[in-house]
Amino acid sequence: MSVTPPVAPPGAAPTAPAPLPAPRRESHARSFRGIGVGFVVKLVIMAVVNAFGILTILTAVGADSWLLASITAVLLIVADIVYFTRRALPLKYLLPGLIFLFAFQVFIFGYTAYIAFTNYGTGHAGSQAQAVDATLIQGERRVDDSATYPMAVVERLGTYGLAIADDGVVRVGTPDEPLATVDGEIGASGAPTEVSGWTVVPRAEVLTDPAVQQAAAALRVPLSDDPNDGALRTRDGSTATVYTSTLVWDEQAQTITDTTTGMVYTATDGGTFTAADGQSLPTGWYVNVGFENFLRVFTDGALVQPLLSVTGWTFAFAILSVVVSFGLGLLFAMIFNDPRVRARKFLRTLFILPYAFPAFMSALLFRGMFNSEFGVINDVFFFGLPINWLGDPVLAKLAVLWVNVWLSYPYWFLVCTGALQALPSDTLEAAQLDGAGRWRSFRSIVLPLLLVSTAPLAISSFAFSFNNFTVIYMFNNGGPAIPGAPYALGSTDILISAIYDISGVSGGAADYGLASALSIVVFVVVGAISALAFRQTRKLEEFS
Repeated sequence: MSVTPPVAPPGAAPTAPAPLPAPRRESHARSFRGIGVGFVVKLVIMAVVNAFGILTILTAVGADSWLLASITAVLLIVADIVYFTRRALPLKYLLPGLIFLFAFQVFIFGYTAYIAFTNYGTGHAGSQAQAVDATLIQGERRVDDSATYPMAVVERLGTYGLAIADDGVVRVGTPDEPLATVDGEIGASGAPTEVSGWTVVPRAEVLTDPAVQQAAAALRVPLSDDPNDGALRTRDGSTATVYTSTLVWDEQAQTITDTTTGMVYTATDGGTFTAADGQSLPTGWYVNVGFENFLRVFTDGALVQPLLSVTGWTFAFAILSVVVSFGLGLLFAMIFNDPRVRARKFLRTLFILPYAFPAFMSALLFRGMFNSEFGVINDVFFFGLPINWLGDPVLAKLAVLWVNVWLSYPYWFLVCTGALQALPSDTLEAAQLDGAGRWRSFRSIVLPLLLVSTAPLAISSFAFSFNNFTVIYMFNNGGPAIPGAPYALGSTDILISAIYDISGVSGGAADYGLASALSIVVFVVVGAISALAFRQTRKLEEFS
């Protein structure tokens, strides 16, 4: 059946055909047919990203970090697929954030969890091969009949090495690469003057530059892959001799033998070389120890009591910091929210000044003010009495709590001021008409409504105070010390600063495995408390 198109009546103007919709234009950043500005910019950015990624992969492979190389390669491939495909449009916006989330949150947490199950720390900071090399180096002695080789210090991409002339042949190596024969030229002095792939450091620079002298003196170039063969070292920067260790490594038997005493040290599952009499070599390697670090937190007699003290003070410090700061901030907010107070804007500005001052500077300032010898606290408020604020455990806790309250109450002053101004005036007026006094209105109306809006902020403030390392460390470095406590734990240390002490970053023995285990425990505790607190917050919202 045919359809006859409508015919315009006689004398009517011809009707123009409806315009066709314009074809959808493809984005310049996605077009492969034309060179648009967006596409060129994308190419440049992705070229930089690929160059940086490939450099990271090569560096990781050179350092035998295969996990980092694999992760970087996967991320690079995913980025290229996402940004050079016509699909996965949402990922083009989400991928950078996901990568940063993985790098700065997921990876760090996962690596911390991994370290928590190892004995990584002082004496166990590397692999078994590295432990063997370090142990043999400690027992090195110069070979009495060693030949003296003319040598030159060479450099490549910031790495120093030694090049020697051995029977007319140029050989070069670094602490990580044993001696290998390369092309080169030997000068009149007998030392190499040109080394293929390397830059020869001028002799004058070796003699006059302290940094180069130190680097050359520290060089230890293995003769081969077998550490028992010894290594080349230099003392004068012009000649090199062979050094071997009095300790001999047997890879098959997993033993190190001291040739001077005959003592045999056997590799153990704990990552140490231990003799039959129980004596161990100082250098070991890290191994998986399972839940040993977590068990030490609850069973190690020397550690449990100090950690219980630190944990109790951590909860007290966090709770009191929030409660006292909230109460003080709410009090000032209510006072300066009254329209009868004059110069309210000026006074509010004065009260929030501590919040604008850097926390670490405030802690240092108060540290001097609480000093028992010259501090103004004793001179002005206690008539010059030599009160030992920093040396007495109880007074030190009160002092650091005061410092944290002084720093944090302006935050609650601002929050409560805004919350008070947002309260429904009709509700308060209705309460007044019903005969409710100020205290009853505050207790039954103002405070519940304030808690609904401020409870989430109180939870985050608790978590912040629970891990407030800055104030604790800068005010008194966690002191005074707890008598008999390991790892230099102090009376004002909270868990985060105790973890810092145990990690050995500030000096002393380091136990990264135990510090990581404590970090996981702190994470679980804070997470559980926050989850319970948020559940109570929802109940407050339902009640209101």
